[in-house]
Amino acid sequence: MYFENKVPEKQKLFQEDNGIPVHLKGRVTDTLLYRVTMVLRVGGMANAINLLAMTSFPKKQH
Repeated sequence: MYFENKVPEKQKLFQEDNGIPVHLKGRVTDTLLYRVTMVLRVGGMANAINLLAMTSFPKKQH
């Protein structure tokens, strides 16, 4: 079975000086993964701050 070598095409894409960061040059897939990662990161930080606030100020016992 023969597969076409696409490495030279990818090298041109990633070495092109077009102002796009290298972690986003993979087009749609990289952009989607980046955005999902940022959403999870912000959500995780919000959850951590919420849990820290809940444990710092416990409910009063009546």
